[in-house]
Amino acid sequence: MRNGAKTKELIAQTALRLFVAKGITETTIRDIAGAAGLAEGTLYRHYDSKESLAWELFAVNYIAFARELDRLQEDQPTLKAKLAAMVGRFCVFFDEDPVLFSYLLLAQHAQLKKVTPEMPNPVEVVRSVIAGGIARGEAPPADAEVAAAMVMGVVLQVAVFKIYGRIPRSLAGLAEYLTEACWRVLNL
Repeated sequence: MRNGAKTKELIAQTALRLFVAKGITETTIRDIAGAAGLAEGTLYRHYDSKESLAWELFAVNYIAFARELDRLQEDQPTLKAKLAAMVGRFCVFFDEDPVLFSYLLLAQHAQLKKVTPEMPNPVEVVRSVIAGGIARGEAPPADAEVAAAMVMGVVLQVAVFKIYGRIPRSLAGLAEYLTEACWRVLNL
């Protein structure tokens, strides 16, 4: 007999891979069960539905990453140092778990529509840090929403190129370079 926590983790990891590869809509419970080597009923003992599985995977990890980014930036004294800490963490996160990174930050699915304003959110952490830096005069006046989109774009587009094999180096090895690029974006 399998351990319940290990089975739930197997289901989560299998579903995550399939959701990223095929999309949530195109992935069935049967696909997940088959890839995990489990009976379909086993999945329903852990999750009410495919949709609840997709949301739990997204929400738990999205919130955890937002909180981690927030803790990292709080320890830094300047906007540039905060940016370096956050960009560095995005890069390490990608290198450690490109599938989860893709699910949370690159895959286009309906989970983002379920994010409420009160939920911790990595994009909001970046936007808030940039807005704070602008307010303190550490960066020129700008629309913080657009600035955050541009900074996120620098990091996320490099991750996409890494996924497609166009960039052989680790993202962590590029963190300083990406931080400088983000800093230049903020100081246009």
